[in-house]
Amino acid sequence: MSSYPVPDQAAAEVLGDALRRIGYSEERITDLLGDDAYPGERDEAPVSERRLPRTPLAAVVRALFLQLPSPTSDLVRALGRPAVDALATTGVADVGDELVPRVRILPIGSLLVASDDYPSDGENPPDYVVAYSPTSQLLAALTPRRRVERALDVGTGSGVQALFAARHAKHVVATDVNPRALAYTALNAGLNGMRNVECRLGSLFEPAGDETFDLVTCNAPYVVSPENRWTYRDSGFRADEISERVVRGAAAHLADGGFATMLVSWLAHDEDEPDERLLEWTEDIGCDSWIIPIWGSDALDHAATWNDELAGKPQQYGAAIDRWTDYLADLGVRWVTEGAVLLHRRAGDEFTARVDEVDEEDLEEAGEQIQRAFAARERLGRLRRPADLLDERLAVAAPLLLEHELEPRKGRTAVVAASLQLAGGTNTTVEGSPRVLEVVASLDGGAPLGDRIRSAAERLQLSESEASRLGREVLEVSRELLEVGALRFD
Repeated sequence: MSSYPVPDQAAAEVLGDALRRIGYSEERITDLLGDDAYPGERDEAPVSERRLPRTPLAAVVRALFLQLPSPTSDLVRALGRPAVDALATTGVADVGDELVPRVRILPIGSLLVASDDYPSDGENPPDYVVAYSPTSQLLAALTPRRRVERALDVGTGSGVQALFAARHAKHVVATDVNPRALAYTALNAGLNGMRNVECRLGSLFEPAGDETFDLVTCNAPYVVSPENRWTYRDSGFRADEISERVVRGAAAHLADGGFATMLVSWLAHDEDEPDERLLEWTEDIGCDSWIIPIWGSDALDHAATWNDELAGKPQQYGAAIDRWTDYLADLGVRWVTEGAVLLHRRAGDEFTARVDEVDEEDLEEAGEQIQRAFAARERLGRLRRPADLLDERLAVAAPLLLEHELEPRKGRTAVVAASLQLAGGTNTTVEGSPRVLEVVASLDGGAPLGDRIRSAAERLQLSESEASRLGREVLEVSRELLEVGALRFD
């Protein structure tokens, strides 16, 4: 087992205040070390160190970002004696004539997050605690940020999702089966001056009992694996059982009107129907669901990806791949998908599910879009007939990019295809005919959708059959854009 940080709230607050005063931020670190500072590896630290000037801020970056032993006197000059004492009190560093970092502190947006990055000996211990992984970033981008009374972060790790929630929730409960993770969460709450984060030890939702929450987040150890090497990655459950437990548990702990955002994985026996299993999990949980596949792979690629840290050791790498693929073969798995599940609990007895693939490279902050999308789906569910949407006033809810594809034809240029792309959030693209998308892009809530379609048909001098087809297509595209949060009911 690894050593624990000490979650001394008062000392952590002293340290956090000192780091903010000196300007220890993501922007300043990138200015000093370059755009590759954050994804940099530990073995790059000697090169990064040589980029640093002789300034007080650089001394702090050297010690707490690069995790290099530093003269204690340099840190005292930079942060003050109380903050250096706090480094020792919290277990972030051993302090003598030389300050030896034991913990890395990363500025992430406006937060300060302590964690085990980098590992001390090149091999992550089983209870290793990650600061802010790419999956953490995805989860944060897909989480609604409305103000709420109570939030729950399951499998909190370093506590970063709990800290994000603490900025808009009155009270946050953070759970984890790893005691070191909860020690880091408490330390990080102190570093950020947050006193509304409560840590509870236990597996998944057990520490939450039968309580309900307005927001649930979970970046589960969802990797389908035959191993139990790392708490943050391997759950110890068979197949994708932990993911099913997370989805059902989140739904059971959602208050009326609440939202849940989870990262999970799911298996398929047929790669042409990759989401069938997950859709079954969401059928009877009393929530609308939005399933967002992000990565998908066959068994071999799945095994290779999650063992790539062994790629420099061919024998171990090959043995691990064989072990993983044999495990998946025994389960009858042909395809593994990893992605997000979003839930919204609401009144009613009929609930909807939709699936939309999202490219992680295109994903931006989507919280407001997600709230609009679920609100629109709830309103659509109250319409007696699909055609009743024609009587509704709709408006564009977010910036949209209307693109036309042009093609030369006999001395003229013709528009042969068009698409509407949400400029931000999930960056979802919806395709349609140019006429249809131009009607949809002009919606401003000023008149019912049916009137807009009739006006367009008259302006374009369409025949009755052409106008009817235009109406059907506009209705279909409008519904699609409502369901992804690009349009709203006015």
